[in-house]
Amino acid sequence: MKTENKKIYLVTGGCGFIGSCLVRKLLESKKNFVINYDNISYASNKESVGNVNKSNYLLIEKDIQDAKNVDKILSSYKPNYVIHLAAESHVDRSIDSPENFVFSNVVGTYNLLMSSYRLWSNLNANKNKFKFIYASTDEVYGSLQLDKKQFSENNLMKPNSPYAATKASGDLLARSWFKTYGFPVITTNSSNNYGLWQFPEKLIPLVIKKCLKEEAIPIYGKGNHIRDWINVEDNVDGILAVMKKGRIGERYNIGANNEKSNLEIVTLICSLLDILKPKKSGTYSDLISFVTDRPGHDLRYSLNTSKINQELNWTAKIDFKKGLKNTIKWYLANEEWLFSVTDSRYDGKRLGQIK
Repeated sequence: MKTENKKIYLVTGGCGFIGSCLVRKLLESKKNFVINYDNISYASNKESVGNVNKSNYLLIEKDIQDAKNVDKILSSYKPNYVIHLAAESHVDRSIDSPENFVFSNVVGTYNLLMSSYRLWSNLNANKNKFKFIYASTDEVYGSLQLDKKQFSENNLMKPNSPYAATKASGDLLARSWFKTYGFPVITTNSSNNYGLWQFPEKLIPLVIKKCLKEEAIPIYGKGNHIRDWINVEDNVDGILAVMKKGRIGERYNIGANNEKSNLEIVTLICSLLDILKPKKSGTYSDLISFVTDRPGHDLRYSLNTSKINQELNWTAKIDFKKGLKNTIKWYLANEEWLFSVTDSRYDGKRLGQIK
C-alpha cells in the first residue's frame, strides 16, 4: 500500500462507535492514510466505517494487549498521529468483569504509549510532526452534586467504577509520558456520546430497541441521574481540533452542555417514537420500568468546555433534540442490524448487579 505524501493515522478501536466515526471523517481526505487497529470485539462493526477505498485504508484485526504486534505495526508504518480510542467502555460490564477492563484499558494503553514512544524517539528531525491523542471520558472526574460547578480540566480525578478507574489510569499514564519523557500526548475527556452505529447496550440505542420490541425499559433508581450529552460527530470534530491545534501535554474537555436526566432521555425517545412509529395501542412510555439502582451510580456529569472553546475556537454544533431524532430515524432504517447484533452478541439482560 502506498503511503508516500500522505498523513498516516493509526486509530485504535476504529470499528467501534466513536472510532468508526473518526475513521469515516479522516477518509474524507485522499491525503490521509488510515490504519484501523481493532480487535473486533462484540461491540465492533466492520461495516460502520462505510465503503472504504483500500488504497488509503488498512484494517488490522489485532488487540492492543499484544505488545509485540503493536510495536511491529508502529515501526512498520510510522504513523504521524496515533489516536487511541480502543477501550472496554460499558460500566455494568466493568462491575462484572473488572479484569477485562484492566487489561484492555490500562495494559493496552501502556503498550501503545511505550511503542509510540519508541517510534517517536527515533524520528529525530521529524519528532515535532508526531502526536498521540488519548481519548478519555468525563467519568474520570467522579460524581458531581447538583449544586456544584461543571468539571474543568483542573478537577482532580475521583473515578467510582472499575471502568472509570481504568480510564483514569490511562489519563495518568499519558500525563506521565509527557512529564517524564517529553512525549507529545494530548488527552480529551468527552461527555456521553450518542449517534449512529452505537452498540445497543448503551442507553439510547437500548431504549430504542426495547421500544421496538415492546419490552420493558429499565430505568435505574429514580431515573434522576444526569448526563451531559454530545453527538458523536461533534466529539470527533473536537478530537480533530485538539489534534490539530491543541497544546502538547494538555487535556481538553469536549462536551455540548446538554444536561439531561436518564428519565428525561427515555421519555423523549418514547415521545419521538410515538410520532415516528406509533404503537398499535398506548404509548412507548407505558413500557418504562424502574429497577434497582446500579452500585456506585454517579449522580451527575457535566463538563466545562471553556478551554477548548477559547483556545481552539471549537464548540459543539448539533442541536440535541434534532440529533436524537435523526439517530432514532437511523435505527428505524437499520432495524435488521439493531436486532441482529443484539441477538448474536448481547441478549439485553441486565449486567452489573452485585449478588
